[in-house]
Parts: sequence; structure tokens; C-alpha cells
Amino acid sequence: MRSELFGTLPDGTPVHRWTLARGGVRVRVLTYGGIVQSAEVPGRAGATADVVLGFPTLDGYLAHPEPYLGALVGRYANRIAGGRFRLDGRTYELARNNGPNSLHGGERGFDKHVWDAEPVEHGVRLRRVSPDGEESFPGRLDVSATYTLDEGGALRIAYEAVADAPTVVNLTNHSYWNLGGAGSGDAAGAHEVRIAASRYTPVDADLIPTGEFAEVAGTSLDFRQARTPGLGHDHNYVLDKGVTEAPVEVAGLHDPGSGRTLTVATTEPGLQLYTADHLGDGLPFAPGDGIALETQHFPDSPNRPHFPTTELRPGEVFRSETVYAFGVRA
Repeated sequence: MRSELFGTLPDGTPVHRWTLARGGVRVRVLTYGGIVQSAEVPGRAGATADVVLGFPTLDGYLAHPEPYLGALVGRYANRIAGGRFRLDGRTYELARNNGPNSLHGGERGFDKHVWDAEPVEHGVRLRRVSPDGEESFPGRLDVSATYTLDEGGALRIAYEAVADAPTVVNLTNHSYWNLGGAGSGDAAGAHEVRIAASRYTPVDADLIPTGEFAEVAGTSLDFRQARTPGLGHDHNYVLDKGVTEAPVEVAGLHDPGSGRTLTVATTEPGLQLYTADHLGDGLPFAPGDGIALETQHFPDSPNRPHFPTTELRPGEVFRSETVYAFGVRA
């Protein structure tokens, strides 16, 4: 494991890149935005490829922030309707940076900050303090994200946070996976996707949940058996296993061309499948070139009391963990 200077922000703040290597896998993590810049994993006959969409330089991330390539997203991942929510009788008005809604923490979410870093066994821990009122969220939030590789090369991301006042928290990693190799072409049309969810949260025209839990059976959203998704997916799945203390396997990807597989295990109750329909527009990647599997609580949970809660109160510890394990099929 090693750290190196990756670049410098316009204000002079240095950004470092940490390289984790174990079990035949090499992952690079940036202190800017907690970004997973690359994940080099073996395929058939040991052929190695980088399976995460990313940029080779810091300038790429600064010039193209909206795809959230590989980023640590917070304070609230996904959407909050109307850019507002109520907590303990008070209404909080957030930045409306996605049409009428707040998305991924607002104008300058966790993905646009430089995090402090310290080495841990087989990995790196990133830390920062989100001050009270940052992006209009209440409470000072002390948050960490620890990236480690296990003996077999699986990438584990463990999040922890505490707050000094009631607030809401929803964190995720926004990596786009292409198991054929970043830049190798259409993943949405070639990969097989599996998701252990019999229900999803339907949305309105602004991609805000209606509040229902609908069955996937008989719809194009049913991935209980592995199949190719194609374009057109940006949906939150209600994972059958619910919230768990330890990560449980909930999803998988398979690229028949390279034989590479990815399995996702998480403590979270939801998973957003996004087929990257909005890539393009000056990016070196086209729509469908990656598939995001964002483990999370549900969109707009602060406004939906019957959804699993995203509230965090003083004296409590927010914990979330997701594991990405790589493999190869003959």
C-alpha cells in the first residue's frame, strides 16, 4: 500500500492517491471525493483489466463532476423531493441541483471535498467533518470511510458517522462497473445483472418515489434471475434481506466476454441500478458503458416515514458496509 500526489486543486490543496493491492487485485482511491479511481482485476488466463470508469488525472474529475464517477456520495445519496425535509418539527431547505430536487448531497456534496487519510491494515481510512449547516443539513457530522482489500481481493467499504444534533445520513459509492474493462464498450447491453429484490420503489416524472412498494414480477425490472438490462434503468430496489448488521450478498454482475464477475454484499436495505444513460456529452464514455450498483437507503426517506429511517441522533453511530468481490467464470 502506498500514497502519492495525484494533483492539486485550484486553491492549492493537494490530492493524494492511495494504492491498495492484495489477492491479485489493485484498487486506487483518491482523497478527493473518496473516489475509487480504478480497480484492476484478473479475467480469464490472468488477463488484467481496470473495471471501474474513471479519469487518469484530477482535471477530468474537476471538469466532469456530475457523473460522480467512483465517488463517495453524501451527506444524502440519491434524491430528496423538492429539496426539503422536516425533522423534529423544523423544515430544512436544501439546494435544488436536480430539477426541483436535491441530489447526492447538493451543490458541493462529499464527492467534492478533500478527505484526510490514514493507513490501516490492508487499506486506507478517509475522514472529514461536515460542519453544521453544510449544504443546509443540520448537525456537525464526523464521518469516515474505510477502504480495505481482504485476502481474496474483495473491496470492502465501511462507513461510520456520529452527529452532535439530529440529522439525516445516506452514504454510497457511485462506481460504474464495466467488467470487460473501462472503455471497452457497452456494459448495459453485454453484462448480466442479478438483484435479490422482489420489490422496487416506483417513481414519478422527477424520479421521486411515490411511496409504494411494487412487485418486480412480470416487469422489465425483475432481475431475480440474471439477465442483460440494456439501457433505461435508474431504479431503487427494495432488497429482500432488509437492513442487516453484517453484509449479505444482494447483487451480481457477469461479463460473458471476459468471464469476470462481481458480487455485491451490503448491510443496506436498497440498491439503485443505474445503466449510465446520461454518460456522453464530452465524456470519454458513452451511455451504457458502465453499470452502477449503489447500495443505499431509499430515495426521499426523510419525507417517507414508512421507509427505513435515515435519521441519525446524538449518541447513535451510523454504520454501513458494502463488499465488492471479484471472480472469474470459465
